[in-house]
Amino acid sequence: MLRWLPGPWAGRRPETDPDFGVVIPLDEAHLHSHSYRSRRRTESPGPQLDEDVVEGDGRSGDDDGRDKDGDDEGTGMLLMGRGVPEYSIEGLRAEVRRGGRGTKWTAYEMKSKLVNRAIQDIGMGRYHWQLFVLCGFGWFADNLWMQGVSLTLPSLSAEFGISEKSVRYTTSSLFVGLCLGSFFWGIGSDMMGRRIAFNITLLIASVFGTASAWAPSWRGVCLISLLTLLSVWWPIGQLCSSLLAWFFIAHWPADQGWRYFVMTMGIITFAMFLVRFFLFHMFESPKYLLSRGRQAEAVAVVQGIASRNGRKTWLTEEILDAVVDDPGARPARTRLSTTNIIKSWLTSFSADRIRPLFSTRKLGLTTALMWFCWATIGMGYPLFNAFLPQYLSHGGGGGGSSPADTPASELTGAAYRSYVITSLAGVPGSLLAAYTVDLQSPFFGRRGTLAIATLVSAVFLFLFVRLGTTPAAQLAFSCVEAFAQNIMYGVLYAFTPELFPAPVRGAGTGVASFLNRATGLLAPVLAATVPGDGTTAPVYLAAGLILAAFGGVCLIPIETRGRQRL
Repeated sequence: MLRWLPGPWAGRRPETDPDFGVVIPLDEAHLHSHSYRSRRRTESPGPQLDEDVVEGDGRSGDDDGRDKDGDDEGTGMLLMGRGVPEYSIEGLRAEVRRGGRGTKWTAYEMKSKLVNRAIQDIGMGRYHWQLFVLCGFGWFADNLWMQGVSLTLPSLSAEFGISEKSVRYTTSSLFVGLCLGSFFWGIGSDMMGRRIAFNITLLIASVFGTASAWAPSWRGVCLISLLTLLSVWWPIGQLCSSLLAWFFIAHWPADQGWRYFVMTMGIITFAMFLVRFFLFHMFESPKYLLSRGRQAEAVAVVQGIASRNGRKTWLTEEILDAVVDDPGARPARTRLSTTNIIKSWLTSFSADRIRPLFSTRKLGLTTALMWFCWATIGMGYPLFNAFLPQYLSHGGGGGGSSPADTPASELTGAAYRSYVITSLAGVPGSLLAAYTVDLQSPFFGRRGTLAIATLVSAVFLFLFVRLGTTPAAQLAFSCVEAFAQNIMYGVLYAFTPELFPAPVRGAGTGVASFLNRATGLLAPVLAATVPGDGTTAPVYLAAGLILAAFGGVCLIPIETRGRQRL
């Protein structure tokens, strides 16, 4: 049967077609499984299983000629308890019902677990690498605009006559937008679908970002910045923003350069939207389709991903129904209404969902410390980075050249050049982080790498204030700072979800993200109201906060290096 996905791609080639030949019989699925491929790559004596699969599943070898790992004469077929093949209706039934939550899974939840297993067996391929790049557009766009707002602060101050400290409230509007966006798009993607949210956010950012170039007043700029709602591809976005600012703001008058700069960022963001929407066919989320009662389309998406990756899959509607069909299961809605989605989202932050994060002393300590790190870093990072162009504009003079209640002068070409070099220095940080988090060393891994990065970041923030008395010294310290902070955030995003158990992972990371945004919202307010000239106290405060995060990281009792979690 041919299945077509609705939307702007209707009328194109179906997502799955019998001629593709991607569907295989269930009794051959073990030869195309994730664990079988892992075993062949590593040539290990036993199958490589995810931690959540290994725990309590009761698998064992039989005494009927098979080896102790449960293989069937070396073919890689894994056996569940009592000799039931893993890839059989009985074996899959047992797998999707594991969990020990004290209540039975709904049909939707079991089907979601089955879809997850099928996608894991397909593995990383061409479709996922394309998606990686296009998701990177969102990360790129957010830091493009975040750093772009920072780079326009001196020009906004000069054109509109806003004092150097007061103009920092512009960044507050950006963080308000981030907070609203994380709430709206988090729940909106469950209502409208992931594909719409994936594409429309870049369009919104490009339209309203470009519109800010025509803002007639400073308050108008702040209002339009509320709709810059995206996340980050930090170092490359910052580098691009820095280069554009150097070209435009440093070579045009105060009332023109920043406007050309903002318009250019809007055009780049719109171009990325066009690539996402017209040149790449993104599949809708299978779990979203299941939640809306569109099972056939969910299966079609999984088969389409397999086809795009050049792999096989065993998932069909018949298998879904056969595995989940159980009169003892809790009844499931065939379609989740908007009201139910909102209730489900709010429930994820209820006390019942948070309490399991503190079910043991070790897990509770880990949760509290990681949330503390997210909060302190969330405030410390923008206290320095959001106003770095302003700090550089003083050329190492400590801000004493102009009172805090007077408009700032524009950045010189040399200051923009220094910012470009600083942005470039941050790019290798993310690459190094990806390498060190898996090193078998007590000084590295997730926790060690994060601890070193936060310590280096805090130390060089102190040095930036104390010893950054010349432009060259400021440049050197800010380069090391950018390098360390890219490592810090890269590891933080990877380490956090690994620390929480799967059933409450969303709640744990959700609270961490909220704390990061909320404290980030307070940072510009502090920077604008702190006593003094506003160029030293915010940096000292940033250094203290990140140093506190370093202490928190050192106390985390869990290292997740080498562990696999679903």
